[in-house]
Amino acid sequence: MIVSLIFVGISMLVSFRLRSKFKKYSEVPTSAGLTGREVAEKMLRDNGIHDVKVVSVEGHLSDHYNPATKTVNLSPEVYHNNSVAAAAVAAHECGHAVQHATAYTWLTLRSKLVPVVQVSSSLVQWVLLAGILLVQVFPQLLLGGIILFAVTTLFSVITLPVEFDASNRALKWLDNAGITYQKEHEQAKDALWWAAMTYVVAAVSSIVILFQYLMIYLGARDRNN
Repeated sequence: MIVSLIFVGISMLVSFRLRSKFKKYSEVPTSAGLTGREVAEKMLRDNGIHDVKVVSVEGHLSDHYNPATKTVNLSPEVYHNNSVAAAAVAAHECGHAVQHATAYTWLTLRSKLVPVVQVSSSLVQWVLLAGILLVQVFPQLLLGGIILFAVTTLFSVITLPVEFDASNRALKWLDNAGITYQKEHEQAKDALWWAAMTYVVAAVSSIVILFQYLMIYLGARDRNN
């Protein structure tokens, strides 16, 4: 419980830092003067991608790439804004579109895991709760919960190279395309780094919690033997 609370605290701090950075860099216009939508459309064209649409979706920091519909979905503050933050986020999401178009290994693997993760995520909390309550009489139930949780943990870990690669593609393109210069480039890099940290914290937290459940199971099994 203490470990979980620690990671919740870290996650909140990172999230707060990300929002602070996004707000700060949202007030810094890029030299190119392109909106997030224009940045996204240009990056897609420059990478020879013509079957992906750039659309605006509701929500704050709700930006994402949907491989099923082939859409780069940008929040209003990114879609309409010509700031460093908007350019960085738009380019990052297009980085995922480039990954999809080039069959990037880690993205392909993560996509294949999505159906399994959806099922395991809907069951894992109930199986783990029942497993903890019945661990002395039926430890195998906890083991089942651990396996389900391991699937979601694996998904979190695989997400890391996908996110870091998308950011690297974005920053390289922003530089080569002349969208960001010197200080702007460093600001875009800073914003994307904090965004990546949210995934790092989630992955590390998941690994630690998985290890805790495994220790509980092994302890119960030893006592029963």
